[in-house]
Amino acid sequence: MNKHVPKVGLVQLGCPKNLVDSERILTSLRAEGYKIAPGYDDADVVIVNTCGFLDSAKAESLAAIGEAMEKNGRVIVTGCYGIEADTIRKSHPNVLAVTGPHQYEQVVAAVHEALPPLHDPKMDLVPPQGLHLTPRHYAYLKISEGCNNRCSFCIIPSIRGDLVSRPMAAVLYEAERLVKAGVKELLVISQDTSAYGVDIKYAESKFRGREVRAKFYDMAKELGDLGAWVRMHYVYPYPHVDDVIPLMAEGKILPYLDIPFQHAAPAVLKSMRRPANQEKVLERLAKWRSICPDIAVRSTFIVGFPGETDADFEYLLEWMKEAKLERVGCFKYEPVSGAKANDLGLAQVPDEVKAERYDRFMEAQQEISSAIFQSKVGREIEVLVDEIDIENDEAIARSKWDAPEIDGNVFIPGATDLKQGDIVKVKIVEAEEYDLIGEQV
Repeated sequence: MNKHVPKVGLVQLGCPKNLVDSERILTSLRAEGYKIAPGYDDADVVIVNTCGFLDSAKAESLAAIGEAMEKNGRVIVTGCYGIEADTIRKSHPNVLAVTGPHQYEQVVAAVHEALPPLHDPKMDLVPPQGLHLTPRHYAYLKISEGCNNRCSFCIIPSIRGDLVSRPMAAVLYEAERLVKAGVKELLVISQDTSAYGVDIKYAESKFRGREVRAKFYDMAKELGDLGAWVRMHYVYPYPHVDDVIPLMAEGKILPYLDIPFQHAAPAVLKSMRRPANQEKVLERLAKWRSICPDIAVRSTFIVGFPGETDADFEYLLEWMKEAKLERVGCFKYEPVSGAKANDLGLAQVPDEVKAERYDRFMEAQQEISSAIFQSKVGREIEVLVDEIDIENDEAIARSKWDAPEIDGNVFIPGATDLKQGDIVKVKIVEAEEYDLIGEQV
């Protein structure tokens, strides 16, 4: 009765894919009787799940490891930066173990070695849907690992390997458990969601007594039958993506696509090793909107890529005016150790030019976004409540056009009687720079 219950702390860095990895690690450990510690002082060992995509992310990861070592001293490192174990150990030689990305078993094994579990087979400590770091009403659903693309600015394939798709049945059973547990929104993620199933030749697997194909369209259709919001992230604009637009128009899945275009100028896209026919993309955007007028396309762009000229940047601005994307993020190019872009021999864009182009890009997009947001005023829409802010007497929600943490919000003044996870109808009465104001209908 007096046995000490082992406690594990977690420091989570990086993208939603990393977050899913952390959830799986915590689920395994909780099932074995470990408790999750709220802080360094309470933990017997600390796991730091790192990001290694950019040099700045690596520096942040090293700093996080250093803080965990200073405040706890018993640290296990995992995640994308874990592939550079020698660099990590050079800075922090006393870490207990270093593992790479999506190496759940190795992380759990390292915890076992540092902190053996207590065994009590009579206790079931984990719910069927596992443990999640997101609020109860939404969850990320990872469908694959790795990536087959070889973009010159990206080192993800060298970190996480080539595409490895999960069986369709495994994805659907996990999604079903999440919805049964109260999840109202499934956020589908991977490194290349639209390539799902290519590596396993769209193999069939058995779900509820029937065969289901591991294919992007089939996955979207099946998930759309579960009764939750389904949001697609990290989709490349392959031709077969067109097939899911009617599902959006029918309300099967959310009218939202997260497509990382990165740029529009042909020369820059060629250097990035990205698809370069942006005129065709404009045609497809128009076609998608004709099928599903409510579709929102989110994208990210890079300014200041090596070799980007003034003409390339002006081309991008003009393309943006034509594309009229609903949700846009922008990054100033940052060299990544090991990326092919470093070997292209192209002229580096000065930092002050990157900053100036970034400001101009965001200013141009703000005009586009403002017009789109104003067009929503007067409409009645459904929103998903994320939070109740008693202090400001309002509910904070999201529309079907808004992903958590990266897009805008819908604020509902006076609606503090709502609950987190409620889906309610509101009338949009005002549009701000990035957010909407609504009244509950």
